[in-house]
Amino acid sequence: MKLKNILPIALIGLSLSACSDDFLENKPQGPLSDANMNDPEAVDLLVHGAYATFGCRYADSNDPHWFPVTNWSYGEVRADNAYKGGGGETDAWEIHDMETAKIQPNNGFLDGKWFNVYCGISRCNSAIRALRKVDESIIPQKNTRIAEICVIRDHWYFELVRLFNRIPYMDIDLPEIEYPYVRNDEFSREQHLDRIAKDLLAAAENLPDNQSEIGRINRRIALAYAAKVKLYQAYEQDSQTNAVININKTLMGEVVELIDKVQGYQLLDDFQKLDLLEYENGPESVFAIQFSKDDGSSGVGRINWSMLLNSMTGPGCPWQGDGFFLPSQDLINAYQTDANGLPVFDYQQKPDYGTVVFDNNGGYTLGNVDGNVDPRLDFVIGRPTIRYKTYEERPCGLWVRNSDTYGYNNTKRFWLSPESKDATQGWPWGASALNWQVIRYADLLLYKAEALIEIGGNGLEEARTLINQVRQRAQNSAYVKDFNDPTKDAANYKIGLYPSAGWNQDYARKALRTEMRLEKAMEGERFFDLVRWGIAKETMNNYFAAEKDNRIYYQNASFDTGEEYFPVPVAQYNFSGGIYIQNPGYPSF
Repeated sequence: MKLKNILPIALIGLSLSACSDDFLENKPQGPLSDANMNDPEAVDLLVHGAYATFGCRYADSNDPHWFPVTNWSYGEVRADNAYKGGGGETDAWEIHDMETAKIQPNNGFLDGKWFNVYCGISRCNSAIRALRKVDESIIPQKNTRIAEICVIRDHWYFELVRLFNRIPYMDIDLPEIEYPYVRNDEFSREQHLDRIAKDLLAAAENLPDNQSEIGRINRRIALAYAAKVKLYQAYEQDSQTNAVININKTLMGEVVELIDKVQGYQLLDDFQKLDLLEYENGPESVFAIQFSKDDGSSGVGRINWSMLLNSMTGPGCPWQGDGFFLPSQDLINAYQTDANGLPVFDYQQKPDYGTVVFDNNGGYTLGNVDGNVDPRLDFVIGRPTIRYKTYEERPCGLWVRNSDTYGYNNTKRFWLSPESKDATQGWPWGASALNWQVIRYADLLLYKAEALIEIGGNGLEEARTLINQVRQRAQNSAYVKDFNDPTKDAANYKIGLYPSAGWNQDYARKALRTEMRLEKAMEGERFFDLVRWGIAKETMNNYFAAEKDNRIYYQNASFDTGEEYFPVPVAQYNFSGGIYIQNPGYPSF
């Protein structure tokens, strides 16, 4: 059975006073007590409740789109990949402030994310405490199930460290009544990451390489996640400025070793299969959040509510969504390639690629399209006049809700084609059962390449081979065709492989960081990558300067040292009774 089809089971009888479980709509069948804790079904209730935290629906049935598990706002809109979109600057001003680097501790979307993540941790802690009492002779899977929940808990702590840096650590055995008395400056970023990595490796010891139910966490997931955490840990930061002050090559070596242990995956043969249901648990999926549609629960099912606001809209659009989360022009420009099909690193010095040009009759075409582009441009981004997936009624049009503010481009990733029988035609527009990939095999190839590049020496050549594997897949994918003449490509697609000539550490680092952006655009990771590499300030200020002629609201945008992490929300400071310490870069409480 696919695990996402059993997540609606309610978690009953656990101590979760900090979080409402109203979204788990199943009626209670009775409490979990010492008398029935050795019942396999009772144990499953605990474990399913931990998995259900990925839905992020604790206190408000519609809040995941504001505090998304996908991090579309926290990781992409906050970076150089995406605009907020929607109705304009004041529509969800909290995300607009993230986009323009004007974050304040009273931003409710920071408090909501903090609250949701700690709800997930609280549920995991309660489940682990209860499962420890289970008789292993009756429930042989006890330790495996605890390990699964530990990985979920580690996922949430990793989220917190990447978002807020200074966070309180709630020990599994700490009574929840004592949560307000835990300081948020007891451990450093590196200490948090070290503990998370060790916990993931300990969980791996109690997990099988494969599980009988699709979606259950296995050993390979724990190892892959530990590699990702150690990759972040290797970039040691100054505690006051967040600047990268050292790259730990020993930890980078451990990243390589861990990824080498994660066997049995391969790249899908076509990039666009990443957004097809039949491949979502396929050979590239390492760790995915499982979603479902029409699964017997109320409404449309356990869909990815994080994406509720983000479906396209506009004249002639097959959906009429809210139009949030739009690709930036800078991201489009970054897909340009040279005569050899390699990225143009100084693309910000070139004119904008593929801009909409209107004629006197209201018609439009795309201008400045003679140059070469990486084919992933039109796998990731919906551009006017270009075919939208397999939709045959018309090409993508001006399908943006507020084009005066945000331009005319929308997103193709994470959506099925509009005519698909598996996509909701009404509200919520475009909803489907498509999973959210937390870690896929392409990530592991690039993480390993990154580690090898930073180690240097003989590993540089292997890093080139790994990056080229990812590019080769894009090269071999079926290119988007012209809507009116399917014998022609929709653009001048050209993507080449990196040659060995000139492949030194500096060049390899540029290549890796560019590849990470192009391959994983809009996946919620970009801003965290910039912070890990220590280039957030430089990148964001260059971005604002390049984009301010397109987006007038960037005229006064500026990214300052210390803003690599969100401020500790003022509501959480009040919850702590005044013992929390604010992050550097923001005024003290």
